[in-house]
Amino acid sequence: MAERSTAAVDVADNSGDEPPAAQAAQATADGVDTQDGRAADGPVPEKDGEHKNAAPAAAPELHSGHKLARRYRLEECVTRLDGFSSWRAMDEKLRRAVGVHLLPSDHSRARAVLAAARSSALLGDPRFVQVLDAVEENDLVYVVHEWLPDATELTTTLAAGPLESHEAYQLVSQISQAMAAAHREGLSHLRLTPSAILRTSTGQYRIRGLAVNAALRGITSDTPQRADTEAIGALLYAALTQRWPYANDAYGLTGLPKGVGLIAPDQVRAGVHRGLGELAMRALANDGATASRQEPACTTPEELAKAVAAMPRIRPPEPAFTAPPEYQHTTYQQGAYGRPTTPGMASAKPLPVVPPPPPLQSRTGRALKWGVAALLIAALGLGSWQLADTLLDRMNQGSSTSEQPPAPKGDDAPKKEPTPLTVKTAVEYYPDGKAQNPDLVPRSYDGDTSSYWRTKSFKNGPEIQLKPGVGIIYDLGAEHEVSDVSIGLKFPGNHTTLALYAADSLQPNKSVGEMKKITGTKTEETEVHLTAETPVKTRYVLLWITAMPDAPYADYSDAGYKQGITDVKFKG
Repeated sequence: MAERSTAAVDVADNSGDEPPAAQAAQATADGVDTQDGRAADGPVPEKDGEHKNAAPAAAPELHSGHKLARRYRLEECVTRLDGFSSWRAMDEKLRRAVGVHLLPSDHSRARAVLAAARSSALLGDPRFVQVLDAVEENDLVYVVHEWLPDATELTTTLAAGPLESHEAYQLVSQISQAMAAAHREGLSHLRLTPSAILRTSTGQYRIRGLAVNAALRGITSDTPQRADTEAIGALLYAALTQRWPYANDAYGLTGLPKGVGLIAPDQVRAGVHRGLGELAMRALANDGATASRQEPACTTPEELAKAVAAMPRIRPPEPAFTAPPEYQHTTYQQGAYGRPTTPGMASAKPLPVVPPPPPLQSRTGRALKWGVAALLIAALGLGSWQLADTLLDRMNQGSSTSEQPPAPKGDDAPKKEPTPLTVKTAVEYYPDGKAQNPDLVPRSYDGDTSSYWRTKSFKNGPEIQLKPGVGIIYDLGAEHEVSDVSIGLKFPGNHTTLALYAADSLQPNKSVGEMKKITGTKTEETEVHLTAETPVKTRYVLLWITAMPDAPYADYSDAGYKQGITDVKFKG
């Protein structure tokens, strides 16, 4: 009898690139670096109580085209290591690419891998590559996860050079916040390397292999929070300097000189942002911070995330202005527009220019000139008289008619009609780290009222009691004056409370209470139209729900206090 988890969920529209196999280790789609069939990530030592258990050497002998559960067709083996193999596969039921880890059911790590995969799937945080299925079947254990072909691995990015300060700030901010949320749920990574970090086209960083990568290798730690914090510090150090902060080379990065210990980032590369460099030193295992400030070391992802939030925000660089090319003058030669002369042919001789005739100097000519001048003077006089006569007639008509009302001014002037604004992308906003249905967010603005994003069902209501609220942040692509919004709700009843706020990004640093409120309402209907008293200029708009009606079972969603958003349209 097959044992199957309930971790199958919808997949985001991104997945992991196959990284370059240049001079260093070859990174695979599961975040594992291999070289000549062995692990190439030796520079991540076993420390702080980490242990690596032994495992059988033989991986399952499967081939391309093999199907798992009559659904997942194996296409390419990307890793075969330590008794397990990793594959790129095709989910024939949903017609999408997925990643699959395979190992025998009698493998010493099989139970640990299943448990890690199921725990990771229950987290449901979109900042992590999602586990879709975890199954034991036909003497095999396999874990199915998202495959993100449109994302870029950090290994690939660092091969081109260090990150700009703003991008490095986004990296450490997003990764530390995500790992802090994972540790609050009792989950650790223990394998945070550049090959485990993916950057999507929208600038979001996603982490793959949460708990699973360590379980596949049998890696454990007595201090998991310290291990993950140091790994984030190593990622930030590499992003700032394009150097690996250990003595050995790894992930296509050159290690530090042997025998000198850990060097501050600004001593490795000129121009490193001082605050980020000190933050990397505080996160790495150096028994404290830099000698310049003597701030305490960060020993947990939560402490590191707070330290990042306390820094002055690093703004993105201004776009460079490229001057237009100079105007190129061309030549014109007797019917040829810059036409080259054919060798061996005589150049065409220019035609002689005929001079204009001399002015009339005879007696007849002088009489003609005076006659023309007299006609012009007469024409001007006649025209002036007609113009004056016309103006007098209009003045007389104006005095006999009633006065026209004055043109409207100020508030009486007609207002400009707002125009529709296009939503470029959107993500769920959940400051408590517990998402609702992040994969369904695109359905809230796809223009199809039959599809919708929905919350989970709550036992108590209408006011949400277990969390501050639920919501979605919409990206309008650029700053606009937001004045109107139409919202379609799935469930009517008593009652729904919602509000719109201006956020600073898709991952805002401010709480809802610190954001500028645009408008809000309380309703029992399914159609809501809101108009702001004063339009607010913003690029990111948070739709925040704090109360939901009691609704029946619908579309595999249990009865309870819940709400769904069918369509959102902005105007400005």
